[in-house]
Amino acid sequence: MIYAAYQAQTDLFDPFRTMARMSRRLLDTAMSGTRLSGFGESALLRNLSAACEMVERSGLSHARPAFDIESVVVGNREVAVVEEVALALPFGTLLHFAKDLDQPQPRILVVAPLSGHFATLLIDTVRTLLPENDVYVTDWANARDVPLSAGGFGFDGYVEHVIRFLEAIGPGAHALAVCQPCVQVLAATAVMAQNDNPATPLSITLMAGPVDTRVNPTKVNELATSKPLDWFEQNLIATVPPGFAGSGRRVYPGFVQVGAFLAMNMDRHVKAHVELFENLAMGEHEKARTTKTFYDEYFAVLDLAAEFYLETIRIVFQEHDLPRGVLTYQGERIDFRAIRRTALLTVEGERDDICAVGQTVAAQDICASLRPHLRRHHMQAGVGHYGVFSGRRWKGQVYPLVRSHILASDG
Repeated sequence: MIYAAYQAQTDLFDPFRTMARMSRRLLDTAMSGTRLSGFGESALLRNLSAACEMVERSGLSHARPAFDIESVVVGNREVAVVEEVALALPFGTLLHFAKDLDQPQPRILVVAPLSGHFATLLIDTVRTLLPENDVYVTDWANARDVPLSAGGFGFDGYVEHVIRFLEAIGPGAHALAVCQPCVQVLAATAVMAQNDNPATPLSITLMAGPVDTRVNPTKVNELATSKPLDWFEQNLIATVPPGFAGSGRRVYPGFVQVGAFLAMNMDRHVKAHVELFENLAMGEHEKARTTKTFYDEYFAVLDLAAEFYLETIRIVFQEHDLPRGVLTYQGERIDFRAIRRTALLTVEGERDDICAVGQTVAAQDICASLRPHLRRHHMQAGVGHYGVFSGRRWKGQVYPLVRSHILASDG
């Protein structure tokens, strides 16, 4: 019922958003005319245009935004970037940002979180990596667009996807996981090492991930443990309504996840939108563009398969299978001591309120067989969760460590 009600509300308000968009365009045309005729813009027109744009932007998107990376500067020349599908699976695509270069670069799989947003949440991560690395990204599918005939997708399915993606890239690759998939990437690496898989990554970088959520629990962790698993299934799982390829699939809706994130910092989001209106009304378009770019991505949501969401709640947040040493894959216990040759870098943010300090570095103790020179940890001062993998400090302070980590272990 919750999904059908949400969709009905969305459909009801779509005409109003369309009217607001048309009205804004008319107002912008009128303001352009006053400038050309030598008259100054009317403050009333600017305020009306800003109000229309706020109404126009009021809904959520369920389609992945474009990465829109057409070129990067490599050395002293600009190189074209072409998005290629390296492997397509029902629940995720291995996306390759191909560059025409004579000199090979380290191949790196960027494993994006599957937590209500698309892989484009990591666009800043990808842009920073691209000049010096051959980058692949896990482009997860919106579960509401995956037909029931594709089967289910749970925790093991995610680990299997990581393994298959690394196999498609081939031996000698590296993996970088952001947030939630730190657990699955660590698991995939151990499984591949146990099986002597030639595509076992040379290095893994785990950034701001919930490896051991018993350490310094955050509000997110406390929410996950405050109710029994049945409560999450009964109250947060919905059925995709007719009209979508995945009609009938049980999902954790992306709009519920975004609503929960908004509620955690509601004052900050309200303030940001008040400032956006003011910037639009004052004609400060560059400031407005920065805010709009962030929220265009933030409000682009995807649904998670119900089995993946519920298994993640149970395995990662409630029962802590990984740090307790009882995590399994396809019914067999994973032996993390098998990780002997894959270099490990863990990164945390000092002010992270989603994956607190101590939760990711726990991977260092779990990988007990790694020799000291293959392990490294970095705590980035002055950043929250997103600052670990995007923004000024990511580019200037965190990425140089990631680059050194990759180059030191590259075969």
